[in-house]
Amino acid sequence: MIEDNLYNDIFEANKRWVENKLKEDPEFFHHLADEQHPDFLYIGCSDSRVHANEIMGLRPGQVFVHRNIANMVINTDLNVLSVINYAVQNLNVKYIIVCGHYNCGGIKAAIEFKDSGLISPWLRSIRDVYRLYEKELSQIKDPEERYRRFVEINIYEQCINVIKIREVRESFKNTGYPRVVGWVYDINEGLIRDLDIDLNKEFDRIHNLFRLG
Repeated sequence: MIEDNLYNDIFEANKRWVENKLKEDPEFFHHLADEQHPDFLYIGCSDSRVHANEIMGLRPGQVFVHRNIANMVINTDLNVLSVINYAVQNLNVKYIIVCGHYNCGGIKAAIEFKDSGLISPWLRSIRDVYRLYEKELSQIKDPEERYRRFVEINIYEQCINVIKIREVRESFKNTGYPRVVGWVYDINEGLIRDLDIDLNKEFDRIHNLFRLG
């Protein structure tokens, strides 16, 4: 069957990939298996078109990755919290990158405000972000422009959620790292843009609001 051929082709492609890597560097897998020392934690979307290493131009071992629908950092999600904890306390990453992207299906599903079945509780967290910015977003008449702006707002809010995490705050206070940044990736162009969020300023604001230690 065609589907079986597609599946089996993966293993052949894997063998070719190994051969090419060994031609480039005979010690590639030896060094890779030794230990990981990534400087970056990348929190991105599960979208199959967006892969951290490729869009960042980095090799395996240089970026620690967590992905979920719409690059969310939810305070009840033990998965993302565990990843951040390990990245900060064990890997000592220098940057935590929250990277969203335009043409995000999760964001689009959330702003359609319809029942999406099992995924609805997850989308509710995205809709809560929309609720906070409904006044600003409702003033944008063009639906595509409104959607793109919401993608950026959601990235900003997830960065805020990252800096609320105790391990992140304590490490930054003691060492100046990790630095939290927000990126948006444009699938149509292939380019990453830094949203230039001033998270030092935001940390002070959040600290006063939540009395964070």
